[in-house]
Amino acid sequence: MKKGYLIGIDVGTSATKASLYDFELNLIDTSTRGYDIDTPFPGWSQQHPDTWWLATKDAINELAQKQDLTLIKSIGITGQMHGLVMLDSAGKPLRPSIIWCDQRSDTECGEITEMIGKNRLIDITANPALPGFTASKIRWVAKHEPDIFAQCAHILLPKDYIRYKLSGVFATDMNDASGMQLLDIANRRWSPDMLSALNIREDQLPKLYEGSEICCVVDEAGFRQTGIAKGTPIVAGAGDQAASAIGNGIVSEGAISLTIGSSGVLFATTKRPIIEQEGRYHTFCHALPQLWHVMSVTQGAGASLKWFKDNFCSVEIDESRRRNIDVYDLLAQQASSVPIGSDGVVFLPYLNGERSPHLNPRARGVFFGLSSFHNKQHMTRSVLEGISFSLLECFETMERNGLQVNHLIVAGGGARSDFWVQMLADIFNLPMVRTNVTDTGTLGCAILAGLGVGIFTDLDNVVSNHIKIKSIVYPNEINHQTYSSSYQKFRQIYRHILPLF
Repeated sequence: MKKGYLIGIDVGTSATKASLYDFELNLIDTSTRGYDIDTPFPGWSQQHPDTWWLATKDAINELAQKQDLTLIKSIGITGQMHGLVMLDSAGKPLRPSIIWCDQRSDTECGEITEMIGKNRLIDITANPALPGFTASKIRWVAKHEPDIFAQCAHILLPKDYIRYKLSGVFATDMNDASGMQLLDIANRRWSPDMLSALNIREDQLPKLYEGSEICCVVDEAGFRQTGIAKGTPIVAGAGDQAASAIGNGIVSEGAISLTIGSSGVLFATTKRPIIEQEGRYHTFCHALPQLWHVMSVTQGAGASLKWFKDNFCSVEIDESRRRNIDVYDLLAQQASSVPIGSDGVVFLPYLNGERSPHLNPRARGVFFGLSSFHNKQHMTRSVLEGISFSLLECFETMERNGLQVNHLIVAGGGARSDFWVQMLADIFNLPMVRTNVTDTGTLGCAILAGLGVGIFTDLDNVVSNHIKIKSIVYPNEINHQTYSSSYQKFRQIYRHILPLF
């Protein structure tokens, strides 16, 4: 096969990554540039779109120092979902992007529900109004920043701003568009009812494509900024979870993944839109045509552990540097010295509200059960357990609605920890499968990019040939029984303190 590369670009919450793959999907090189979240007020989370673009350029330019970018034959883009990017008529950002974990638009969610009707809203968009979605963010800007709303000529999602900077084209994919709460999910088109209610014109929104469709090419400005050849095709791509699902091989009904990044996500492919009438999990269009998926989200998974590390673990951070080990590995070692159940300490990981299954933007993080006996190691273990319990609660909601599964494919940063994966296996009482893929998001992008230009024609073959089981972690029944009592306490604490939120 003629030599060439596929590039996957992942515009994440904490960093942007660019990865080169050959046509056998071997990872050739990767580059990452990090950045921070701006939180000017409690519950607010913002990032400027040009921060992503600068990180993207820097990552690609680093690749160019070692690799021949003229060999790139197709580009796939993924990234954090739901973020609101508003541009003026000249294509300039009007304000920082209100990103997925921002919780300021709770009131606007109620207004949208009242305008559309709860049942009608779920019939159209397959989901209730939530602050995480883009629609309520748009209404918040219309109410609180009317001058900016009046100037808005284009509404994009985070990854689609990068596409625009590469190509000058406004486009998105069905999957990422599903998370805007402006899409008619069953019919894969913008909803006239939603646009009318929010006073949005369809020409303000990007054109819709399926994930592997070529929607534009790199233009002259994109070439000058990145060195990627003018005319290089760009496929529509997918939101981060759908791209990771493809990288995990979750491309047919019956497969399910558990990905632990900043958020924690359970993802299952379906042949039709399966809607949960109370909205306790999400139903979106899949990145692949004629497929949908259900997705249950713990808002603060890895983000909770990072918050704990950043605020309470300066000693461990220094020690990890001195010993040249990952600080999270060090924290896992410390947590392993504490018994299952953290000697009664329970953590609720709701630092920025919660999505599945509680739909509660007012929920907040809690350490429960602390005494003078406990130490930092107890708190560390309770954070890992609390995140895992929250994910189990999501999973059980999906099970009650007919999901059947005998194992989970586990991925993301959390999957690198043997200690955490064993904890998940014991808590879920299911085998946890790890594959040979180290970066599911950019690999999923590369697969979509290859499909778009005909390098790949049979997705099932791509999955079977390139995504292999690396290890299986089996549950310990005794540990499962011990965890079960702590899990019940976890659920009871939330129910009892709910009115205080």
